[in-house]
Amino acid sequence: MRIGVYPGSFDPVTFGHLDIIERASLMFDRLIVGVLVNNEKRPLFSADERVNMLRIATRHLPNVEVRGFQGLLVDFAKEVGSTVIVRGLRAVTDFEYELQMAQMNRTLDPSLDTVFLNTDLRYAYLSSSLVKEVASFDGDISSFVPDFVARQVAEKNKK
Repeated sequence: MRIGVYPGSFDPVTFGHLDIIERASLMFDRLIVGVLVNNEKRPLFSADERVNMLRIATRHLPNVEVRGFQGLLVDFAKEVGSTVIVRGLRAVTDFEYELQMAQMNRTLDPSLDTVFLNTDLRYAYLSSSLVKEVASFDGDISSFVPDFVARQVAEKNKK
């Protein structure tokens, strides 16, 4: 069974993330979306909330599983039986960072490869940070995230 891992913070999940998930799900028998719990970041949503949002957003994909994880990605990949990490690239600046991470992961675990998927041009500018910024000023984010996510972001911003 070919298992891929697509890691990220997904705070919140965007249509760009979902595009990568849908396309990667066609490449693997099983795709594990790993929601990173990073104690150094201050996410808008808790890890459990992000996992739940992704589960709802990907429920139409039977071979996709969403899990939270902490620590090294190489350890998470080994835990779920994956030898392939999936990463999305929006721009050249993404590539420099992602290549560095891929090389580090490969050094830590030589059996682990990284596959880069270029982002659909419709989402090349899109990031969770931009979505949160637009939403913080009551901007319309409905073209960037699923409706239920937009509602949850709006709720968080009311608090």
